[in-house]
Amino acid sequence: MLPDKQFLIDLAHTKMPFGKYKDRYLIDLPEYYVIWYHSKGFPKGKLGDMLKQVYDLKLNGLEELIWNIRRQYPK
Repeated sequence: MLPDKQFLIDLAHTKMPFGKYKDRYLIDLPEYYVIWYHSKGFPKGKLGDMLKQVYDLKLNGLEELIWNIRRQYPK
């Protein structure tokens, strides 16, 4: 299932809420960190859904899509 527009806008503006990369935009997390979550298991809930989407975007080299959304829909 494809994410909806609002989910992608929210993803573009969501920052990591805890840990070593606290306050870093999810799309800007290091690739190795997102891969680690993929192998360990993503958290439950919306954060986990967003991290799964970040994994797929990074896997396909589509980070620019989220950066463009962040510029197009500033908070």
